[in-house]
Amino acid sequence: MDVGNQQRLRMAELIATLSLATDLGMGQPMEQALRTCLLSMSLGQQMGLPDDTLADTYYLALLRFVGCTADAHEQSISAGGDEITYYAGLAPVVMGEPSEILGYHLRHFAADHPPLTRMRLLGAALAAGTRDATRTIAVHCEVARMLAERMGLRPAIAEGVGHVFERWDGKGLPGTLAGDAIPMAVRVVVVARDVDLFNRAGGWDFVTERLRRRRGRAYDPALVDAVLADGADWVAGIADGPTWESVLAAEPGNPITVAEARLETVLNVFADVADIKSPFTIGHSRGVAELAGQAARIRGLGEPEAIVLRRAALVHDLGRVAVPNGVWERPGPLTTADWERVRLHAYYSERMLSRMAPLQRLAVLAGAHHERLDGSGYHRGSPAAHLAPGQRILAAADSYQAMTQQRPHRAALTPPDAAAELRREVASGRLDRDAVDAVLEAAGFARVPSRRSWPAGLTDREVDVLRLICRGFSNRQIAAELSISPKTVGRHVENLYNKIGVSSRAAAALFAIQHGLLDN
Repeated sequence: MDVGNQQRLRMAELIATLSLATDLGMGQPMEQALRTCLLSMSLGQQMGLPDDTLADTYYLALLRFVGCTADAHEQSISAGGDEITYYAGLAPVVMGEPSEILGYHLRHFAADHPPLTRMRLLGAALAAGTRDATRTIAVHCEVARMLAERMGLRPAIAEGVGHVFERWDGKGLPGTLAGDAIPMAVRVVVVARDVDLFNRAGGWDFVTERLRRRRGRAYDPALVDAVLADGADWVAGIADGPTWESVLAAEPGNPITVAEARLETVLNVFADVADIKSPFTIGHSRGVAELAGQAARIRGLGEPEAIVLRRAALVHDLGRVAVPNGVWERPGPLTTADWERVRLHAYYSERMLSRMAPLQRLAVLAGAHHERLDGSGYHRGSPAAHLAPGQRILAAADSYQAMTQQRPHRAALTPPDAAAELRREVASGRLDRDAVDAVLEAAGFARVPSRRSWPAGLTDREVDVLRLICRGFSNRQIAAELSISPKTVGRHVENLYNKIGVSSRAAAALFAIQHGLLDN
């Protein structure tokens, strides 16, 4: 990517790349959202939708699950550690009748756990009923709207992601819209996505049976009729084609472009999608980006290289979404199987980013952030001779920033302790000395916060509470940490949520990341 060329990038390519991550986060194979997009375009064109509605449908199909990481932490706890498997199993029934959803839970919820553990988890899930489901959908939609708005998409698209679980009969979630009141783009995408799910599960006969059963209930009858008439040909047409290229060619109207000057704004969304997956990683990617970019300047790599490295750092952990939170948040040692899943996240980051030609350099850098000079890293196990200066800097920046954040298995290290640990990695031949020196110089060890005012009129105490909310603390835990009463914490939470205009931990975390409020 030539940062000096001021090229304009296609928004479709960027969001299609992000959709690959949300596919994995929802337990689906990569390109599921791309296929949904193509089917949505065929259905929309068959219905004679105007160009602006087709464009909204196009982007909504790719963005529908952009909020999927928003409450992965909470869902992982309730599902016994694997929210991704839970989402995958729920996908075919989420737009079905209550009996279908109940049947899924009875047969499959936390099925890999011992019987007593499964009974406890299942009992808690059933006792919560639709309350937790409604809350989950609300969180997904709230965060998705915030992310869509930050990417500069049309207001109709940001609004649409807030209604992607509504049903034609009004019995969806949050249950505020029904029938023609549901935006047409939403109705089209809901049907198209389920067509792809059912076709992969049982072929066209299964698609036909499910659509007929849900016609006039979950789905707009007119859309079902159009799919039953011509949908088999649409599905066959995308079965073996070049899905990525077909999606880019299918964008309605004039392609939306992103000036390179705004590229980092979009890449910050990528970073936040990855980082809000766990309260332990909030702000991690942005922190690595700051260190890596400055370290590149210190090493004399030049401003263009510093910009590329900073951007690679923003997206280096995108593959995290493919690994369940029960793995990331395990307080004890990981099993061999868990380690294999962890090692794959760097691979997924590289593979997703490499789809877009202008991001090829970012992909190569991002995929190497866990490589080590002695060949002991992952995902390739590359030796020193194969690691460029930028890759070495990114590895050091990622290590330092992670060490200074709390993790489930250890407390956060102080900057001096983290620096000492990086020096030991240099001595052992795992990290590059020049890269570590540059990262530590970029980090500094005597920074004193000098901020005297906070965004949205937040007070110092509200910022303290917000930081702990981002780390997943409950009100009671916050009270203990700050030596105040839970009732006082509740007032602070209510006040700060009102000030920043959010209603969930994940959305509050996005606000904190965006405004740089996580630094102590």
